Amino acid sequence: MILVLATRNPHKVSEIKAILDAPGIEWRSAADYPEVPVPVEDGATFAQNAVRKAVAWARATAHWALADDSGLEVDALCGEPGVRSARYAGEDADDAANLRKLLIELEGETCREARFRCALALAAPDGQVRTVEGVCEGRLLTAPHGTGGFGYDPLFVPYGYEQTFAEMPPELKNRISHRARALEAARAAWSELLR
Repeated sequence: MILVLATRNPHKVSEIKAILDAPGIEWRSAADYPEVPVPVEDGATFAQNAVRKAVAWARATAHWALADDSGLEVDALCGEPGVRSARYAGEDADDAANLRKLLIELEGETCREARFRCALALAAPDGQVRTVEGVCEGRLLTAPHGTGGFGYDPLFVPYGYEQTFAEMPPELKNRISHRARALEAARAAWSELLR
């Protein structure tokens, strides 16, 4: 089975492949289809964005497509940055700019509870779609720690751990992260397809 990962983010591609590691799947990513336009992510939820991307890539490539939309929800910011996590500091913002904005918004805030949420959508070329979700609860530090990972990983410490995602070995992060939990839910829910 050919499965297109509907992302051009190499970090997400490597995480998904490492976690899912399903035998019999021939992996491709959006990078293999440069002519396919990236769908606009203007949904109100992570699931809506994931479905939009998966359906668009499945139709464009005539293969099954797996899309993820994920981000950080901060309690003190009423769930922001949420679905705008990748664009929190602006449409062309990079990880460093998003981290800076988040730290400015949280300056002096004592409530540091947050969660990473990941919605996965699996779409067939005919438009059938299935979704699952994974969540990882934790807290945010007042300054970045670690050089691994990407996005908000240098600020996020999952409950039960003392290291940020950026300080953890990838094997540990890939067992406990929101994306890992969503992929485990996908493996259970879609086992007949991912064999």
